[in-house]
Amino acid sequence: MRMITIPNQSSVAKAFLEFEEDGCIKPSAYYDRLVDVMEELVKFTQMTRYVAPYLVDRYSERKESAEELSKRVNQESI
Repeated sequence: MRMITIPNQSSVAKAFLEFEEDGCIKPSAYYDRLVDVMEELVKFTQMTRYVAPYLVDRYSERKESAEELSKRVNQESI
């Protein structure tokens, strides 16, 4: 799998206790931490969005097999 990961994570112990009746997360250190993680995820996404083809390019997937190379190089002239 090829994907960018951020060097940050967060978990919320007993998450069901951290929400208001209306479904919004309560103001707390957990909330602050989640916002920090999400901001970092957005920043990494913005930094890497347009360089993804470069970042996921692999030699092993670009190289030709011996058979493919032979077919390409040893073409008969018309």
